[in-house]
Amino acid sequence: MAAVATETTIAQKLEALLKLQNIDSSLDAIKKMRGDLPEEVRDLEDEVAGIETRISKFNKEIAALDEEISKNRNAKKDAEKLVNKYKDQQMNVRNNREYDAISKEIELQQLEMELADKRTREFEFKILNKKDDVSETETRLNTRKKDLDAKKKELDVLIAESEDDEQKLNKDRDKAAKHVEERLLRPYDKLRGNYPNGLAVVLVKRGACGGCFSAVPPQRQADIKDKKRIIVCEHCGRILADVEDVIIIEKVKK
Repeated sequence: MAAVATETTIAQKLEALLKLQNIDSSLDAIKKMRGDLPEEVRDLEDEVAGIETRISKFNKEIAALDEEISKNRNAKKDAEKLVNKYKDQQMNVRNNREYDAISKEIELQQLEMELADKRTREFEFKILNKKDDVSETETRLNTRKKDLDAKKKELDVLIAESEDDEQKLNKDRDKAAKHVEERLLRPYDKLRGNYPNGLAVVLVKRGACGGCFSAVPPQRQADIKDKKRIIVCEHCGRILADVEDVIIIEKVKK
């Protein structure tokens, strides 16, 4: 009786795995109908986000340059005030030495004013270049946003066509996954990720593995049909759940 219970348990495990595989294969078929659109949408979303980040960086640089221009203009105003102050002082000097000293201070502040003007022009030139960069990048952004909108609409149409089926299959998958042991679910998911067709659990069809099509010896097929243990393909590692073809062994009468 214990042996029968074991056989039933293994059979149930294989049945649960096969059911999960069938659901996943149906979901894969739905996703395959969408082609590369989901990936294209993700790539465009990433590109748009990257362009927006670049524009934000340009605008921050422009703001920093504007701040520098403001500082230089304030520095020029301060220098102008000092020049006026020194000129007033020149009117009340007592000797040539004081006059020459104040004249040097005036020259120094005038140089500061010229330097401030020079830096302001340089920063204004940089701002013009940055604004050109922003304009070009915004044009590119608008183009990519239009492309993204078009791709999203196209994808939305495809999703809408299969949305009900996909939701039902996802619910069925959640239920089916609960009947698969965790120690089997992990390798199952790993196997699915290893193969483009997502097949982790297959049948033996016409004497060959349903995944890699390698031949499965008759004795191994018999073991698979007995379902006393979980058997994997020796070549691809996929789980062999059952044998599709019925092996008929005829006894020769003596």
